[in-house]
Amino acid sequence: MDDQTPSSLIVRWRAGDDEALKALLPLIYDELHQIARRHLRGQRSNHTLQTTALIHEAYLRLAGASEASVQDQRHFVALASRAMRQVLVDHSRGRLAAKRQGGVRVTLSEAADIGAGSEVDVVAVDDALSRLSQFDEQQARIVELRFFGGLSILETAAALRISATTVKREWTMARAWLRSELHPDQP
Repeated sequence: MDDQTPSSLIVRWRAGDDEALKALLPLIYDELHQIARRHLRGQRSNHTLQTTALIHEAYLRLAGASEASVQDQRHFVALASRAMRQVLVDHSRGRLAAKRQGGVRVTLSEAADIGAGSEVDVVAVDDALSRLSQFDEQQARIVELRFFGGLSILETAAALRISATTVKREWTMARAWLRSELHPDQP
């Protein structure tokens, strides 16, 4: 019988086996569900996307993109988190286009300390992360994994193959930069 561990399924998916991705989903579904809940936590209460729908939308994006660079389960989960964030951003942009007025508002988690307690636009956060990635890709990846993916310092370090000390330092700098980008009127 074939090896059905997440690691072996990822290897098979990297090699082009789409069935391996289908087999992988149930094995890591609980972890993806937790990440989707974190992504949706700050969304408006009447958001049309629910946790399961967000997971499935992210799955469809991953299924459509053969990720030859996926290294392991942690990296796959980070990619799924990125896909979920993009689904939410695209959803928000679609609402903006339809309504032609203000953005969809979310409250950023105090744990992220990017603008604790204040409301920011999902699209503004995505745009700020895009700008950050233009001059510091590593900081942008750290924010994405920590804030959107909900990974710990150690999990982020393992996913990026850097030290926990580097993650802490870069996380602190990235949060300060994002705070200044998202709230330029505050000292």
